[in-house]
Amino acid sequence: MKRRSLLAVGFAAVLAFGAAAPAARAANDKVVIGVMNDMSSVYSYLGGMGSVAAAKMAVHDFGGKVLGKPIEVIYADHQNKPDVGAAIAQKWFDQDGVDAIVDLPTSSVAIAVQQVAKERGKVTLISNGGSSELTGKYCSPTGVHWTYDTYALAHVTGKAIVQQGGKSWFFITADYAFGHQLRDDTSAVVKAAGGQVLGSVNVPLNNADFSSFLLQAQQSKAQVIGLANAGGDTVNSIKQAAEFGIVKGGQRLAGLLVFIADVNALGLQTAQGLMLTEAYYWDQNAQTRAFAKRFEAAYDGKVPTSGQAGVYGAVMHYLKAMAAAKTEDGVKVVAEMRKLPINDFMTHNGKVRIDGRVIRDMYLFQVKSPQESKYPYDYYKQLAVIPGDQAFRPLSESECPLVTH
Repeated sequence: MKRRSLLAVGFAAVLAFGAAAPAARAANDKVVIGVMNDMSSVYSYLGGMGSVAAAKMAVHDFGGKVLGKPIEVIYADHQNKPDVGAAIAQKWFDQDGVDAIVDLPTSSVAIAVQQVAKERGKVTLISNGGSSELTGKYCSPTGVHWTYDTYALAHVTGKAIVQQGGKSWFFITADYAFGHQLRDDTSAVVKAAGGQVLGSVNVPLNNADFSSFLLQAQQSKAQVIGLANAGGDTVNSIKQAAEFGIVKGGQRLAGLLVFIADVNALGLQTAQGLMLTEAYYWDQNAQTRAFAKRFEAAYDGKVPTSGQAGVYGAVMHYLKAMAAAKTEDGVKVVAEMRKLPINDFMTHNGKVRIDGRVIRDMYLFQVKSPQESKYPYDYYKQLAVIPGDQAFRPLSESECPLVTH
């Protein structure tokens, strides 16, 4: 992925952080965590202000202080633009005393921000960014990839669909780092199983009209149309595929990254039968339900996405590690994060690997039919649990410079 210029972007960048950024301060009077994501566009409902609420919940539950200092949460909209995200990160780190940046959907932005953080010894806690390259060639000693990645999505959802007979694929691909990596990772799974990829079409981010792309997919005669996109783009492509009668015509849709907010937007009548991979579902057990109930109270009555739940977990683990390391130094805190096991409502016996990848179980779900759903947000039935050491890329295949083979 060719990274866009990291120069300041003037007025657009000023709008992006605006009132959310604190006044310049001495770097050592507070611990500051910045939530950076899409606040206003295609991915806003997957993270957005819900991720801010999750980060604040974690700070509150931790006690509001670490190393004797108050913890502050700030936020900004990166507008899904790498240059805007990098400019915000530079200002946050250099002027505003920010210690860590969390969330970072849109992998091209996450890669750019992680590079800025790496140069300054600051921490990135990536929850909603997806590219597996974040712990591959773009890995960082201060970077942690928390919730999911494209390799896991491909090897859980993609593999399950191939095993069910979906051997020929055509991809509708979001035209940036995440979409390309998700297509490539899933293509590798398909080919390894003896299947074939008949084609792919790149689609601009935040696209409204998928008709021409769906027509190409339909004409390919592929058994499976792989949606290597996310958020509003996934919702629009599935809705328009239904209007085209693609599934009724015998082809199958594979939503390679689907969140509960997407299913809610689609409705069960349209989404029923979709297979998907998640790191968290609110209705799995008593712990997940308890967190969801608290989150709903904090955030407008909405259940958390896995990305928002991941923000909570990442911030909590980061603060625990900072307390244990007795320093704000990013390299030392992340080293401590690797030592501490992860055990919370969504992760059991998890760990942060040397490349920054969090190893945790992943879950294969299928969306229920309207008749199967008994109460609000009762959307998923669990099909399988995939252990973390099977879901994520093995270190033996890693391109991360931190990994010694």
